[in-house]
Amino acid sequence: MNRYVKTALLAGAAWSALSTFAMAQDAPREGASSLDDVVVSARRRDEMLKDVPISVSAIGEERLEQTGASDITALQQQTPNATVQVARGSNSTLISFIRGVGQQDPLWGFEPGVGLYVDDVYVARPQGAVLDIYDVQRIEVLRGPQGSLYGRNTVGGAIKYVTNGLSSDPELTLRGAYGSYNQIDLMAVGSIPLADNVRVGGAIASYQRDGYGSNLTTGAEHYNKDVLAGRLSAEFEPRDNISVRLAYDRVQDDSNPRHGRRLLAGATPAGAVLPSVYDTRAGLGDDNSVMSQGASATVRIDLNDNWTFKSITAWREGETTTVIDFDNTPSPTLDIPGFYADDQLTQEFQLLFDFDRIQGVAGFFYLDGHAEGAFDTILGNAGFVIGTNGQVNTQSWAGFADVNIDLTDRLHLSLGARYTQDDKEGTVFRANYATATRSPLLGGTPRAPTLVRTDYTNSKDFSQFTPRIALSYDLSDDMTTYASFSQGFKSGGFDMRGDAILTPNTVNCYDPETVDSYEIGLKGALDRLTFAASIFYNKYQDQQVTTQVPAIAGIASFVDNVGSSTFYGAEFEGRLRILDNLTANFAVGYLHSDFEEFLRYNLTLAAYEDISDLVVLQNAPEWTGYLGFTWIGNVAGGDLAVTPSVSHRGDSSMFEFPNPILDQQAYTLVDLSIVWTDPSDRYTLGLYGKNLTDEEYRVGGYNFPGALFDNSIIGYYGPPRTVTASLKINF
Repeated sequence: MNRYVKTALLAGAAWSALSTFAMAQDAPREGASSLDDVVVSARRRDEMLKDVPISVSAIGEERLEQTGASDITALQQQTPNATVQVARGSNSTLISFIRGVGQQDPLWGFEPGVGLYVDDVYVARPQGAVLDIYDVQRIEVLRGPQGSLYGRNTVGGAIKYVTNGLSSDPELTLRGAYGSYNQIDLMAVGSIPLADNVRVGGAIASYQRDGYGSNLTTGAEHYNKDVLAGRLSAEFEPRDNISVRLAYDRVQDDSNPRHGRRLLAGATPAGAVLPSVYDTRAGLGDDNSVMSQGASATVRIDLNDNWTFKSITAWREGETTTVIDFDNTPSPTLDIPGFYADDQLTQEFQLLFDFDRIQGVAGFFYLDGHAEGAFDTILGNAGFVIGTNGQVNTQSWAGFADVNIDLTDRLHLSLGARYTQDDKEGTVFRANYATATRSPLLGGTPRAPTLVRTDYTNSKDFSQFTPRIALSYDLSDDMTTYASFSQGFKSGGFDMRGDAILTPNTVNCYDPETVDSYEIGLKGALDRLTFAASIFYNKYQDQQVTTQVPAIAGIASFVDNVGSSTFYGAEFEGRLRILDNLTANFAVGYLHSDFEEFLRYNLTLAAYEDISDLVVLQNAPEWTGYLGFTWIGNVAGGDLAVTPSVSHRGDSSMFEFPNPILDQQAYTLVDLSIVWTDPSDRYTLGLYGKNLTDEEYRVGGYNFPGALFDNSIIGYYGPPRTVTASLKINF
């Protein structure tokens, strides 16, 4: 019996059992768990989680505190089929995959496959996007394409970071934490009303930590943290039916660069594999700076009982200066200094409506974005440097609508659509310069290039209509099942590393990619169990894959539309109230994928060839799981919450090409949190242990084998065992 048949039979049996049980208990049960208190805005309007025909994980402020989540990478542990990690070589650059769809290349010009939204503002660039968790109401993870409501670069899903609103009463919260590796976290959050209809507030947070390891060449900390973040906001209601929110945020990350650790010995003693996975012998330096900031204005006008108008205007910009020593030795064998900068202006208008049996939203979205940068590939063994710089300008607009129709009291039809138009202009320059020092593009000695490899400006338009349809049925007051189809779209673009000598087609851009997703789901409550389950089947077309491979002239970069793949899987997550004071939170994800076609450019033959039998989907473990128990009891007059948890990720490949040296085998993380809150809810003490078994696991890597690069195969690692104590005071 093949895998598809087995999956279908198991799914059918589970749905049959749960649905039958639900319909047999149509009347609400006293004391039963319910999803009615879980509110999300996945469809751009506040709704009960059980009523949304989308796979959504919602983690609230209380749960984030109970588990000691420090930044949004904690979502990876508690969300099925999700990869949310710090990018290779950085401290605050985000890579994210949902159900195997994403983008790990943070270079300017490339766009994420999972959209990040902060209070409904789209964040286009991954630099500075590893958001620390402070002053947050909840985080939502929308799994699967969100092509109708969010559209822009949500081909895999979306992450929504929702901050707290301002209180009408004066508030101040102070929090301090001290932990392993001299970790010192300080945070202050406060707000004050200036009048009955005007409130202002702000939050500031400092995160300092020594490195998990050291740079044995320079003596600097390695894997340290030095971040300062802050927000300012104001809310006012000039009239009873009008509300305005102004917000500004800024993140400054001056942590040292992460150079990684060699996994193979080099040709010299300096290239030996070091005992500690957090140490390095990189000689390129320790200068690194990431700045990201933005401002937004959100205006909501209640036109009448049925219609609401909403405007979201936002501006963001960022700058990054960094260095990555790929060879991890004092020699400039493969050194990459770089600079990135970006800015964006977005405007979104929404018209929300709510009638007796019809609810929904229609709107318009506009983005004007610019991203630029430069980097050097310093090749000491070859005696020269390849300098690269360029920019990409993007203008994007989209019209969208999403409507829910109550066909009967129990049967609901959801229809959504979005039309997106992207206009892009890319400029790429790439050239060889004599001597293995920085090129003039990055402030090196002024000199003419010895060979211009790429020099072009080109433009291209991309457009796509992305529909969504879902049919949901309320099996009972506490249970809903649904079936849906949705399509995601990510536009094409220009490879900022493209080498027109090795790959002449690079000047013509790469094409868009799409995902067609079919899903059935069931969510609701059964006695003490609150849960959400889904089964999905996705068709991935024209998939964009970025690879760099050694070449005689240095490094060849490809961004190809490699062909197609199919993947299917299942997810089950929820909360079980075992006793009145003991609950279990759980999440299980299964993902299976196959490439049907994978076209790769053969440098020797100067032609594309299908190598689908040699590749796998990257960052897509077959199994992911989470199990955490929370016991709450009265201790010393206050509430004590004890939360032990385990999270598991199966075997996964760093890239599409499996590499037994680089790829990460299955691993399990064990955490323990103890949080006590005094009877007045003024003081909260927390003790958080992370990775208590001190598991060593890779979260990224680079693969540059060969003598020219001194076998530079390097890995980047997640945090070791840490223990942190915190104190929070509410005034």
